[in-house]
Amino acid sequence: MNFDEILVKLGEFGRFQKIVYFLAVCLPSVSGGAFLVISVFLLGVPDHRCALTVNDTFEIQNDAHRKLVEMYIPRTDPDDNTLPYDRCNYFRYTNESTMNTTASRQKLKCSEWVYSDDIYGNTFAKELNIVCGDRFRISLAKSMFFVGVLIGAFGFGILSDTIGRKKTLCIAAMLMMVSTIGLSWVSSYIAYVLVRICVGASYGGTNCGFILGMEMVGPRKRLYAGIVTNYFFAFGIILLGLVAYVLKDWFWIELCLSIPTVFYLSYWWVIPESPRWLLRKGRMEEAEEVLRKVAEVNKVTLPDKLFDEDVTNTPASVGIWSLFSHRVLLARTLIIFFNWMVVSMTYYGLSLNTGNLGGDFFVNFFLTAIMDFPAYTLCLLLMDRWGRKKCHCLFMLLGGIACVSTILTTTFGGDDFQWLTTTLAMIGKLGSAAAFAVIYVFSAELYPTVVRNAGMGASSCCARIGGILAPYVADSGVLIGGQFGQALPLVIIGSASVVAGLLSLKLPETLNTRLPDTMEDGVTFGTPEYTNMSHLTITVDGASSKEENRTKL
Repeated sequence: MNFDEILVKLGEFGRFQKIVYFLAVCLPSVSGGAFLVISVFLLGVPDHRCALTVNDTFEIQNDAHRKLVEMYIPRTDPDDNTLPYDRCNYFRYTNESTMNTTASRQKLKCSEWVYSDDIYGNTFAKELNIVCGDRFRISLAKSMFFVGVLIGAFGFGILSDTIGRKKTLCIAAMLMMVSTIGLSWVSSYIAYVLVRICVGASYGGTNCGFILGMEMVGPRKRLYAGIVTNYFFAFGIILLGLVAYVLKDWFWIELCLSIPTVFYLSYWWVIPESPRWLLRKGRMEEAEEVLRKVAEVNKVTLPDKLFDEDVTNTPASVGIWSLFSHRVLLARTLIIFFNWMVVSMTYYGLSLNTGNLGGDFFVNFFLTAIMDFPAYTLCLLLMDRWGRKKCHCLFMLLGGIACVSTILTTTFGGDDFQWLTTTLAMIGKLGSAAAFAVIYVFSAELYPTVVRNAGMGASSCCARIGGILAPYVADSGVLIGGQFGQALPLVIIGSASVVAGLLSLKLPETLNTRLPDTMEDGVTFGTPEYTNMSHLTITVDGASSKEENRTKL
C-alpha cells in the first residue's frame, strides 16, 4: 500500500489523528492568533496631550483645570474650539501680562504627555511615550514581527525537512514560550522589537505543526482539516480581546497569554514524529511503529506488510525558478504571488486597523474577529460546489468593494453613518478571511507536484511581505487624520483586493480536475489539451488517477 491508502485504512481522520491535530495544529493556532494581533493592545496609543504640570491628568478635573488647558493647549484647528486638543504641541507665553493675546505666545513641541485611560489602560507605547514624532516607530515595531514570521517560516521550514516535524515544532514552541514570557519584562524599544521578532519567528516555526498534523490526515479530509484550524486562530483573537478588556495593562495581557505556552513543552513526549516524513527519510521501522500505534488507538487492524517497495519514491523535485521558465507559468505564478501578498496585507491590515474605525473600540475588535467564523463556514460550504477560482474572486471583490465604499460613508456621511462604515469594514474582513482560506487550497492545487512545496514556500514569503506592509497601511490614516484619514487604509486595502480578485480570473479552475504533476502539465493545465489528456487516465483498483492526484495534497 502507498501512504495515503494506509491512512484510508486507518481512518482518514480517526481518534489518534484528531488528538494530534488538536495538539499540533489547533492549540498553536490559538496562541498564534493572539500573539499576531496583540500589538493592537501592547502598542495602542491612547488619546493624549502635553502635560502641563507634574500632577496633570488627561481628564479635566474642574473649571480651573479646564481654563489652564484651554490657555496652554492649542486646538487642532485654532478657529474651531469644538475640535480635539493638539496632541503634540503646547503654548509658551513670553509675557505673562499679555497672556490673553496670541502675539505673546509660541507653539512648542511636547516633552511630556498625559494619557486617557478610557480604552487601553496602560500600554508599552504609553510607558515609553512613543507618540507624535516617534509614532512611526509603532508601525516599524509591528512590521518587524512579520519580518520574524518570514525568518521563522523559512528557517524552521528547512529545519523541519532536515530533523523532522516533531523536533522542529518543539524548538519553535520553546522559542515561543521564552520570547512571549520574556516580552513582559522588556523596558526599551530596541528590546521590544528584538523579542517580537523572536515571537514572530516562533509563530512561523509552528507551521511545521500544521504540516505534521495534516500529513496524518487522509486525502478526503484534508480540505476540512485545513480550514477548521482557522476557527481556532480566530478564537485566539477573541481570547486576546477578552483578556485585554479585563486586564487593560500590557504587562498582564502579555503574561496571561504567554504562560499557557509552557504546556507546549510536553509535546516532546506526547506527539509522535510524522510517519510520512519518516518514510521519506527511509526510516521504515519507525514509521511503521507510529502507524501501528495509530491503528491501536483507532481500533483498526493493519496487514502484516504495510509498505510497497517503492513507497519512499517521490517525483524528483525541481527548483522554484522552473515556475518562471515559461510565460504561462510566469504569469500564473506572479498572479498567485500577488494574491498571497494582497490577501495577507488585507487580513492583517483590517485586524490592526480596529482603533481607527471610530465607534466603540472593543466592539469593533470583537466584530473583526467574529467575522472569521462565517467566512470559513462559507469556504467549507462553497469551495467544492462553486470551485476555487469563483470563490476566491468573489471573496476578494466582495471585501475590496466594501472597503473602498467606506470613502463615501466617511466623507459624506460623517458620524451619522459610522455604523455603515463599520459594517463595510466588517464585510471587508469577512471577504479577506475567506479569500485567505481559499488561496491556500487553490494555489497548492495549481502548482505542479514537482514544484509544489517550493511554490507554496515562495507564496508564503509573499504573504509575509504583505504582513510587513499591513501595519504601515493600517497606520496611514493616523498620519493623514480627519475623515479621509479614517477611510484611507480601507481604500488602499480595498483597491488592492479588487485588482487581485480580477487577476485571479486568469487562473484555471482546479475543482474536479486532475492536478498537474510535471512542469509540462503546469503549462497545459486548464487548456482543452490538458482536459482531453485527463480523460485518458487509467483506472487502478477502482480509483481513477484523478482521485490519486487529489491525494497528493
